[in-house]
Amino acid sequence: MNRHLLRRESAAAVLPAVCFCFALLGRAQTEPPPPALATPISVYNNWSSYDELSDNIPLTESLAMRELDELLRLKQGGVRFDYYMMDAFWFAPDGGYRNWRTPNWPNGPDAWIAKCRANGVSPGLWFSTNTLVKIDAAPAWKDSLTAKGDAMSFSEGGFLPDFMNVLQSWYDRGIRMFKFDFADLTAATPETAAKLTKQEIKDRNAAAFREALRRFRARNPEAVLVAFNGFGGSLDNTVDQLPFRDPTDLRWLEVFQMEYTGDPRPSDVPEASFWRSVDIYGDHMVRRFEQLGFPLERIDSTGFMVGKTGTIYYRGLHAWKGAYLLTLARGGWVNTVHGNLELIGGGDVPWMARAQKLFFELQGLGRIHTFGAIPGDAEPYGFAGITTRGAVYVVMNPGQAISTFPLPRILADQPPLGIGRVQFRDAGYVPKLIGNKITLGPGQMAMVGFGAYAAPLYDFGIQDDVVIPRSIEPVHSDFHSVERGTIEANIPTPLRGELRIVLRELTPDGYVRRTWAGGPPNGANMAKVFAIEATQGDRSIPVRIDYDKVIWSGLSWAVGEIDSSDLTPGTPVTIRFHSAEKDPVQLEGSAYNVVY
Repeated sequence: MNRHLLRRESAAAVLPAVCFCFALLGRAQTEPPPPALATPISVYNNWSSYDELSDNIPLTESLAMRELDELLRLKQGGVRFDYYMMDAFWFAPDGGYRNWRTPNWPNGPDAWIAKCRANGVSPGLWFSTNTLVKIDAAPAWKDSLTAKGDAMSFSEGGFLPDFMNVLQSWYDRGIRMFKFDFADLTAATPETAAKLTKQEIKDRNAAAFREALRRFRARNPEAVLVAFNGFGGSLDNTVDQLPFRDPTDLRWLEVFQMEYTGDPRPSDVPEASFWRSVDIYGDHMVRRFEQLGFPLERIDSTGFMVGKTGTIYYRGLHAWKGAYLLTLARGGWVNTVHGNLELIGGGDVPWMARAQKLFFELQGLGRIHTFGAIPGDAEPYGFAGITTRGAVYVVMNPGQAISTFPLPRILADQPPLGIGRVQFRDAGYVPKLIGNKITLGPGQMAMVGFGAYAAPLYDFGIQDDVVIPRSIEPVHSDFHSVERGTIEANIPTPLRGELRIVLRELTPDGYVRRTWAGGPPNGANMAKVFAIEATQGDRSIPVRIDYDKVIWSGLSWAVGEIDSSDLTPGTPVTIRFHSAEKDPVQLEGSAYNVVY
């Protein structure tokens, strides 16, 4: 869920217990510690079918039940769903998580819970953990409140005992998945805040909450507990180096089955397709958490979100197939689908069922492995699923060049790959597979099968709404500053194809700078915040862009393309880029001739 609109000061650094960290690192991808899931699961989460943070679409009983009907329709078509997570703001503000919000839920949750369970789907509930997000402090919580009155301490007063009683009451009514979001581990009463450091407070809160969850798990073995915002990780961008400013703590895996790595948002890697940059964000964050010792199966990239709301930038189903394959290929055992399920119909239903079947086999029988560069570095990388039947590689070339790279043997006892087959790709450039080496176009994703997975059965087709150039060449460009927040260059007109302009925003000292212009309904469209203008003489030239969206999570780049047929041959085209960022920034630009 959209954390940026509820940002608060990052907690002080805390290092995980050394012995547990090394034990977990040794077991990653082989035998994750309890309470790991026994097998991969499939979850539906209704966030992004509604959005009350970066949009004005409310959660109602009719909306939730409609999506349940759509879920059951997809199940009948072969798509697996084990859980239905009711996301944020189901609760009455004055009910302490015990009552449902009226008039949105005039009949309460009983019909939803009963229909889920009658159809083999386990219901789940979202909680803002110890922060007061659209909820008032219950009487039992008040002696745990911070001075600001916006959060409760886990280690003082009556909040934690009452909260755990609430969780138990919902488990007793049939809830089996619990999502903990917006946690504030630095919350303390005024008295404690005056005596202890933030680190001491954080340690006390974390220990108290972990112990409470440990006891809850012992009483309720069917509970699935998942951790979202507040449990560590710097999720705003893809350029921060490790360790995160808000460190992760592997000890949370003693009580949570999964930790998430951030809601979908553009990475800091510029792409002509906005959605491809979003794909790269999900890939990058998973790799970062893996570097910190999290087994891939304990990570939820939350990467597959479709819908009609601001939280997912009104995506609809645009470029959804690549996003779904990547979500499955990242290896997390909590495989979550968010949003408007009614958008998925026709032949997309059996396609989705086939994708699930393939990757649940790869996750459960062979596990997933990573290789190549860190995605935010804009060099080729991928994910590989290996079983005794063969191997599947999902690969990405995020750079602005055609690139050839190997698909490595991952395991020491892995048999030779043999003859492979490209089973999914973006439109446009046709990947070249020779032995274990693949060539991809700029910004291209593909899936390759070897062994049994090279059969036509595993052909997932071509993604027509992401089109990759068949050629790309750098074009000389001398971008220079012409006024505050504005750069300009005169660039030779290409003889054919299109002129691609790639622009980036940096801080004055050269660090990537994201501009946040807000979410719907009052946020600015990034096409106005990052404006690309092209002219030849007095004539304005059209520039095609894909980032013309209201982006609550911020953006650090702009990419535009100009068709050479709109240009006068032999006359340079003037490109001007303006950023409306109020803080001082440094802007950079480059140009390419691309042919589709």
